[in-house]
Amino acid sequence: MTKERLKSPRARLFVALDLPEAVRAGLAAWQRKELSDEVLRPSRPETLHMTLAFLDYQPEKDIGRIAEAAMGFEARAPLVRLLPDPVPVPRSRPRLYAIDSESGETVALQAEVERRLVEARFYTPEKRPFWPHLTVARVRQERRESRGGRRSRWGRPMRVEIPPGPLPEALLDPFKAVRITLYRSHLRPTGAEYESVAQLELPPGGSGKVT
Repeated sequence: MTKERLKSPRARLFVALDLPEAVRAGLAAWQRKELSDEVLRPSRPETLHMTLAFLDYQPEKDIGRIAEAAMGFEARAPLVRLLPDPVPVPRSRPRLYAIDSESGETVALQAEVERRLVEARFYTPEKRPFWPHLTVARVRQERRESRGGRRSRWGRPMRVEIPPGPLPEALLDPFKAVRITLYRSHLRPTGAEYESVAQLELPPGGSGKVT
């Protein structure tokens, strides 16, 4: 790698499937009710999406090519059905809670996005199978004193005493996802902030268009 490439601006990118606004609003209402344990940190409504491919840091100059690779094809909105019980990850000492889903169409869509990104050499597939899920809460970490007591550091996830309850029936009805989005992740002290840099709208009955 040349010095010029090392100095070029880079962006932390990922491709995600966006949900209808009504579904996100329903999930946010469920979070307010069920995430009562103070160690649980709810995911912000704008982050409630299904990640299809995490690309890590990529040169800014390649964002247009990445968007074309990830979304430059005819796609239809996949049908998604959320499952009621939040999944602790890992189960023994969870660091997050996720909502699982049943969606063979999302799995097929992710496979096509992944194939195109791999072919364009922007992505290396993960070893584990794709899991269509939503991260709805993260568990706060313990703070530990470093040697000498001069600086604290983060440790294991704290213990969750009151796990979240199931989703309401209104959120279990199948729905169509609305778009594929290429997001840029900005890491802040208060948490990651996501910026949409390209979108592929997914009409329920037809092909989409990149914007």
